[in-house]
Amino acid sequence: MNQQSERLRVEPIEGSRRVGNSFRARVTPPGAPGFFPVGISSYLDRDLTPLLPPQQIPFVPQGIVMSFYGIVGSFSSSHLWRAIPWDVGGGYDRYDKQGGIIPSSRWGFPGENRRISTRFPVKNIQAIRMEVREGIYPRHAPHMRIEGQQNVPPTRPGEHPTPGDMERKAAEPARPPSASIEGLEDEP
Repeated sequence: MNQQSERLRVEPIEGSRRVGNSFRARVTPPGAPGFFPVGISSYLDRDLTPLLPPQQIPFVPQGIVMSFYGIVGSFSSSHLWRAIPWDVGGGYDRYDKQGGIIPSSRWGFPGENRRISTRFPVKNIQAIRMEVREGIYPRHAPHMRIEGQQNVPPTRPGEHPTPGDMERKAAEPARPPSASIEGLEDEP
C-alpha cells in the first residue's frame, strides 16, 4: 500500500506482525515453561525435572534467574500472541501536500480507543530534526518538530541506512518551505 504521487504519499507502518515477533511468539512458549520448574526444583532441592538434577544448579543466583526467565517468557509470549492478530502499532502515515494535512493512523489493543488517529497541519511543522547515533546500537531517526506537540517520527527508526538517505526521506513528505532541517552535519 505504498502509494506515491507528486502531492500524496501513503506509507504503511509495520506493527506487531513483524517476522521477529512471530518467531519469538513461536519459540518462547515451549522453552519458557521449562525454566520455571528448574528454578523451583533448585529452591526445593527436589528432582522436579527428569533431565537435570537440582544439585547441579544452586538457587542463588542461577535458580532465581531460571525462575525469572520462565515467568517473563510466559508473559511475553502470551502478550505477543494477543498483539500479533490485532496488529498493534500497525497503520499508515499519509502526507498530503495539496490538502496541507498530515493524518496518521495506528491500531491499538481492542477497546474504546482501538483506532489511534492524529492529524496536524503542514504549516505547524517547525523543523525536521535528525537523530543520528553511531556505535554498537546505531540509530537513525528523523522527527518532525510540530508547534505545540511532541516530536513525531515521519518514518520508522533505523529504516534509512545512511544519514543522507534519511535526510532526503524526512524532507520529502510535506515539508513546508519554512521548516528547517536540524541535527545533521554535512556529509563528507
